[in-house]
Amino acid sequence: MAKIAVVIGSTREGRSSDKLAKWVSLEVAKKAEVEVLDLRDYPMPFLEEAASPRYNPNRQPSPEVKKWLDKIGGFDGYVLVTPEYNRATSAVLKNALDVLDYQLEQKPVALVAHGSSGGAQAVASLRMILPGVGAVGVPQALFFTDRVGEAIDDAGMLRAELVDAPYGPQVNLANQVDSLVWYADALSGARSKE
Repeated sequence: MAKIAVVIGSTREGRSSDKLAKWVSLEVAKKAEVEVLDLRDYPMPFLEEAASPRYNPNRQPSPEVKKWLDKIGGFDGYVLVTPEYNRATSAVLKNALDVLDYQLEQKPVALVAHGSSGGAQAVASLRMILPGVGAVGVPQALFFTDRVGEAIDDAGMLRAELVDAPYGPQVNLANQVDSLVWYADALSGARSKE
């Protein structure tokens, strides 16, 4: 069974990304092993290494960065849950990706975003970043346009009328999770042949 990490891409007070991540994790749990990773639990300095992590054979990351690298590398696939800040993903999520070297190499990443436009520009920025860390972006993305704090409760449950909507977020999430798990299984099998 695939092992999937759902990453909460916001650390600010009053965030909604944690509720969105909980909702996502409940759907992922129907098809795969899942663990929610909160970037609040992995405080790291902004990337300050002299050479790019992917091109530094003598790399010695700080203990804070090493803790993140050791954790994030142990999964078959990922869901990045991001808010949209100033037409891009959050700085803390960008930094968590910048410090990677090969942890996401040839592994699938699904994107779930929220914001006034459903986080569309945050997704666009992540689509440009992911190839730089060797990740494979899942074709679907979920753009959550409803107010997350009102649409999802603290337990990760979506309001009933949104669950039942024929083209609503629950249907879109289920399709995205199916795709992510398919890619995770396929790419895991391919990596094992190398």
